[in-house]
Amino acid sequence: MNILIVCTANINRSYMAERILKGHLKKGREKHIHVSSAALLDMKGADADPVAAGLLMENGYDGSGHHSLFLTDRQIEQADLILVMENSQKRLVLDRFPKADGRIRLLKSYSENYSDADPDIRDPYRMSIYHYRVCFSEIYLSVQGLLKSLSKKGQP
Repeated sequence: MNILIVCTANINRSYMAERILKGHLKKGREKHIHVSSAALLDMKGADADPVAAGLLMENGYDGSGHHSLFLTDRQIEQADLILVMENSQKRLVLDRFPKADGRIRLLKSYSENYSDADPDIRDPYRMSIYHYRVCFSEIYLSVQGLLKSLSKKGQP
């Protein structure tokens, strides 16, 4: 199974989600799952946000060596599941890659705390550490729900 996680710049949210999910899969027996992340904007290989990298490391995840990747047709074609952070990103992906229909979902929809009234995981970029911690927590809880879904059904 190939899981692709997408956000605006791939330096905060999708990067953190990728690293958290990989960290948990490494501990388990889910060797058949490949996880990657990408950006809707071409950030020309920008480094990860240092605050996001620090939060990952602070919580026991590998935060090193990440560079933003621009979303490609090939990534979309290879993905079994495409996860986005916001409804607006879901629409953008579907506009650019109509073949993604049926395989795209909000990451937060896997969280036990999910609500249609607040479906998005907001971008903390250039905000306070509080906003980064809220974002990290929402991603963490969503990844936990995704892992439960994968273990119950064998797929999302």
